[in-house]
Order: sequence, then C-alpha cells, then structure tokens
Amino acid sequence: MTQSDTFLTTRNATVADLARLLQVQHAGKLDVVAPARSLIAERGDLRLVGVGEPSLTPDGVTVGETRLRPTALADAAIADKLGIPGTYLRRLRIEQIGLYDANVNTWLADDPDRRFLVRGLRDPDGGTGVVRALLSDSYRVVDNLDVLMAVLEGIRTAGVEVDIARCDLTERRMYVKVRAPQIAEYAPDLLAGYRSPFTGARGADNPTVFAGFVVSNSETGHGSFSLTPQLTVQVCDNGMTISKDAMREVHLGARMSDGVIRWAADTQGALLDLVVKQARDAVATFLDHGYVRAALVEITRQAGIAISDPQATLDHVGKALRFTAEQQATILAHFIQGADVTSGGVLHAVTSAAQTIDDADVAHDLERCGLKAMALAAAHAG
Repeated sequence: MTQSDTFLTTRNATVADLARLLQVQHAGKLDVVAPARSLIAERGDLRLVGVGEPSLTPDGVTVGETRLRPTALADAAIADKLGIPGTYLRRLRIEQIGLYDANVNTWLADDPDRRFLVRGLRDPDGGTGVVRALLSDSYRVVDNLDVLMAVLEGIRTAGVEVDIARCDLTERRMYVKVRAPQIAEYAPDLLAGYRSPFTGARGADNPTVFAGFVVSNSETGHGSFSLTPQLTVQVCDNGMTISKDAMREVHLGARMSDGVIRWAADTQGALLDLVVKQARDAVATFLDHGYVRAALVEITRQAGIAISDPQATLDHVGKALRFTAEQQATILAHFIQGADVTSGGVLHAVTSAAQTIDDADVAHDLERCGLKAMALAAAHAG
C-alpha cells in the first residue's frame, strides 16, 4: 500500500472530510493481540502468523497469515519495545533490510511468550497493508472515529452552538478545534499593542477572544484522549491553549486475549458514554463567559511585562522549551512583525508562528507552548 497522506493523514480538513477518512480507516482496521513467536520480520514487512484465512495446498491446510509493512512510526515503536536503537533500525531499513529482519527476529525470539497489540490497516485497494503501532497488550483502544462521534454527540446534548474550526489527522494523533464564537469576551489590555503578522490588523481595533477547546486522541500510543480549553484571538486566529485545565483519559486497560480483536458494541459502550459526558462537561466548563473572563485575567496579568532585550529573551525561551533553530527564527520574525514588545507579544509570536508549520503534530505542540513561553519571557525580563 502507498502510505500516502490521503489515506493516513489530513491537514486543515473539515469535520466532514475527517469523518470520511476515519470511516475508511475504520473499515480497514486490523487489531491483533499476538505473542512474539507469531510475529516474523521478512524483507522489512511484519508477518502475523495465524492471522488471516487458511489456505489449502498439496501439502495440506496452511495456517493463514497477514503481511503488513511498518510505517516509520511503527518502526520507532518496534525499536522501543524490543530495545533496539531507533536510529540504527531506521538505517537498516534503508541500507540493510536483511539485518533489519535479523535484529527484529532475534529480539522477538528472546521472549517468545511476550504479547503485543499490533495495530494495522488493510489497504482499501487490496495491496499490502500497514502496521501503525506495536503496543502493550494492556493498551485500551479508543478509536478516533468513535471519539469524534462521541464528542459531537456530547456537544449536541449540551445545546451550545459551535464551529468545528479545523481538523488534523497525523499518524500520531487526531486534533479537532471546537470554537464558540457566541462565547466571546474583550481583551483590550492583552491585545492593545499587538498587530497581526498575517494581515496587519491591530488588536486594539478588535480585541475579541472566543471560547473553545481542542479534542485530541491517539490510536498509536502517542498520548491520551484529551479535551483542552483554547481561547482564540479573532484578529489573528492565534490559539491560547490552557493545558493545566485539560480533561484526559489514559489509554490503559486490562490485558486482552490473543487473536484478532472484534469489538462488540457493548465492549466500548461504557468508555464512549464517558467521552460523551466529558465532552458535555467540557462545553459547560470551557464554553462559558465566566471561565473565559477568569482565564483572560490570569493571562493578561503575565502579559504586560516589557521586553527590553528581545533577542536574549527569545533565546532563553527557545532553549528552555527546546525550540529548533528554525522555530526560533520564525518566532523572532513574528515577534518583530507583531510589534508588541512585551511578554504577551512572545505569546502571540509563538502561537502565530505555529500556524505557519506544515507538520500538524509540531504545530499543535508549538501552539501548546504559548503560555509557557509567555511565563518564561516574563520571568526572564523581570
């Protein structure tokens, strides 16, 4: 199968487009709990022995198997689970596929009874499918499609009108940005000196901030399901993510039995009921004028510290938050264009810079650093 963005990922999608892609993935889902002895690396693929339709040959009935090609993300998971250096395994896939097989098979054979959850996707066009993740057999599966539908149901039952502003799907995570334009507050002190680096519009002319939250989930072991409040500045679309108030659900559960997992409706029912309730609670808590006002008071309190040496301050922030050199350069450019020489200007620069990044995981991670960057800038300048 071609591991194309059109099948595995999407960026800046509508909720309808995201739902259609998730439905395709859901139809091709293959979740298998298997002991290490049933997993064999061959020419860089992973053979799942005993998974698939048996075949009749002149020698008798042959045990069925399924062959899947690990994604780069799955290779990283295989390396982590088997204790193989990730950079080494990546190099072997490119340069020495036979050694790749030998390393993976050697360490699988070291503990043949060890069990894994293999998360795969069959190719909708009939080609070789992919391994998306190699996880613990106690990993609780919370699928993106189920989460999306449950969150939308929770929002519907809460009775608040919202916009789904943006949807991203990567091999690591799903992100859905929910906004409530009717839950708006003014933040004149926070935006008084700010100018959008995208349009030049002045925050002083339109200091409006909307309520909202970000839905995030991982099917491949890269973080819990979460609902995180986010305030959006209308003049520039910058998102201020308040991570400390996030609602989270960890993907840990009971050990599962060997074999292909076929989820019955009632198996996931209780968990999805919880997601619906959490979404409803998120609407009640985060899409509220009182919550937005209180959050803006706290943000504005830290935002007014003057920055006398922007380069030194941004260098300090970048090192503390481990921004790349490219990210630091982009943030500095946005800080200059934003014309707000305060700790709040650092917040705006980080969150506007995040909007320019193509990689959705990196963009969302950078956006979540906005308030931390402001606090670090305020402390450094003070």
